[in-house]
Amino acid sequence: MILLVTPSVRAQECAQAIQQLTTEAVQVASTVQLASEKLRNQDYVVVILDQSLVEAEPDETELALQHAGSAVVLQMNLAISGVERVVRELRVALNRRKRETLAARRDAEQALRSELKGTVTALLLSCEMALGVPNLPLKAENKLRAVYDLAREMRVKIGMTQ
Repeated sequence: MILLVTPSVRAQECAQAIQQLTTEAVQVASTVQLASEKLRNQDYVVVILDQSLVEAEPDETELALQHAGSAVVLQMNLAISGVERVVRELRVALNRRKRETLAARRDAEQALRSELKGTVTALLLSCEMALGVPNLPLKAENKLRAVYDLAREMRVKIGMTQ
């Protein structure tokens, strides 16, 4: 969902055009205070701020944006920007966010994978050593073998090679 923050009398018209061209639902807030309330109650993918509001109420705008979460914030002079330009900037911002999200996810996966490799290796070695204990009771051996098999399965899932 997109939040369009502008006092413009053409705000609804602009919101409808954005919605048609992006297929994203668009809500309008005519003041920074209304935007702040909406941001506290709803998650948005993008917040489009009219530059005139940012300049007129910088402190209030800053407070409102503290509730924006992970939304992409676009500040635009809507008095001189046509809907086509707003949509173009919006698409660029959404594509950038998508790339950044994918990169962050890859980095997080790699960090987790690296962190787990040492633990899985230690678990496999401990199981192998325990399974090598002479006269190991059958029940204990079965439990250890089950743990060993789970650790091997985890090794495959995190992409560890032999």
